[in-house]
Amino acid sequence: MIQEIKVTGNRIGVLIGKGGSTKRSFEEKTKTTLSIDSEEGSVKVEGEDAVLLLRGVEVIQAINRGFSPERAFMLLEDEDLLLDIIDLSRITDSPGQLDRLRGRIIGKEGRSREQIENMTETEISVMGKTIAIIGLPEQMKVARNAIDMLLKGIPHEAVYSYLERKKREAKENLIDYYY
Repeated sequence: MIQEIKVTGNRIGVLIGKGGSTKRSFEEKTKTTLSIDSEEGSVKVEGEDAVLLLRGVEVIQAINRGFSPERAFMLLEDEDLLLDIIDLSRITDSPGQLDRLRGRIIGKEGRSREQIENMTETEISVMGKTIAIIGLPEQMKVARNAIDMLLKGIPHEAVYSYLERKKREAKENLIDYYY
C-alpha cells in the first residue's frame, strides 16, 4: 500500500530529523518506508499494514502542521488520539485578519493556546493558515469549541470560564463513572 502526501518545504527537514533520525524512528514505529522528495515536497509512505500506514500519514500531517515529531508520534502511542485540522482560510483570506485570528488563539506569549491545552489535555499547533489539535475525542471537542469561540471574537475570559465548566463536568462524570 502506498500513500503520497505533500509537505511544506520548511517541514521536510523536521520530518527527516538530524542525520535522518526522525525518518528512521518513523519507519520503525510504523513499519513503513518513507521516500522524500525535498524538491517537490512530496513524501511517499509505503507499507503492508494499512492501519499503521494511515496512522503514519496522520503523523506526517501533524508534523507538517507544526507539531514536533515527539508530539506527533503521540498519535502512534494511543490509537484513540485524533488529529483535527482547522483551516482558517475558510474564514478569511485577508493576511491581516489571519494574523489577528492566529493571535487570538495563541494569546500573549502563547498563554491562550497553553491554557486551552492544559484545560483540555490536548496538543495545539498554530501554523500558517491552520490550527491543528491532537487529543482524545471528548477533549478535542471541547478544545475545538473553545477555539471556535475565540475565532468568533468571544472574550478570552468567557472562553476560559467555558473550559473551567467543561473540566469540572468531566471530573464529575469521571467520579460518577467510578461509583
